Amino acid sequence: MTVVKRAVIAVEGAEASARHDELAEEGPLEIRLATTPLAVLMRTPGSDAALALGFALTEGIVLSPDEIESVDPVGDGDRVELRLAAGVHIDPEKFRRSAYVSSSCGVCGKASIDAVRVAGRRPPAGPVLDPSMPRRWIAALEGSQPGFARSGGLHAAAVCSPDGTVLAAAEDVGRHNAVDKAIGALATIRWPLGEVALAVSGRISFEITQKAAVVGIPVVAGVSAASSLAAELGAELGLTVIGFTRGDRFVVYSGAERLGGLD
Repeated sequence: MTVVKRAVIAVEGAEASARHDELAEEGPLEIRLATTPLAVLMRTPGSDAALALGFALTEGIVLSPDEIESVDPVGDGDRVELRLAAGVHIDPEKFRRSAYVSSSCGVCGKASIDAVRVAGRRPPAGPVLDPSMPRRWIAALEGSQPGFARSGGLHAAAVCSPDGTVLAAAEDVGRHNAVDKAIGALATIRWPLGEVALAVSGRISFEITQKAAVVGIPVVAGVSAASSLAAELGAELGLTVIGFTRGDRFVVYSGAERLGGLD
């Protein structure tokens, strides 16, 4: 479930009426490494295993899905445990967050920008992008938002092939959670991710660009602007960052060398 119904009062001009609206659902999820708590994410319930795996990959906790043997629900369903594969040893204290991660802030609890600028996986040199591709990705993303259509309160992320085929998509109250869910879902069937694009429904933040870089996604495209740090990180790590994707128009913040077919 991505939405819940709630009684509200709708006001228009001087008139008020009672009705039921559908709201994006939000609740906490504790992610543990074995029995050690790593973080509490404020997320939309659903696809929690994909979220936990994606979080482990994009935060650099594990280097590949093969290092995780299983993601197991614990107790009432608001906790999951990452079980490491045989022979894999990770110190959970290196990755514990000092505060919960809200749906609006992906880097809460991290001490500094230097702490989140983790070493990224070098992305593939391709794909070579023609000007029609960004609009295909955003169109594909818009077709993957049933929860937003009902509530108006969910972000979305989709990992797409260059031709616009959706390989994995997810919605969540947190834009970074949607990214982790989509990446986690795809990583269970395809690794490395290869020449793909990450399409996001809102602005392109530093953390979204960082998450793409850590798992080797070469292109990030969004319907809104990129932040200065997102553009800086894209240039630093070899990502193509594209914002304001509206029809045939878009803005390239970094990685213009992947673009072809432009005058």
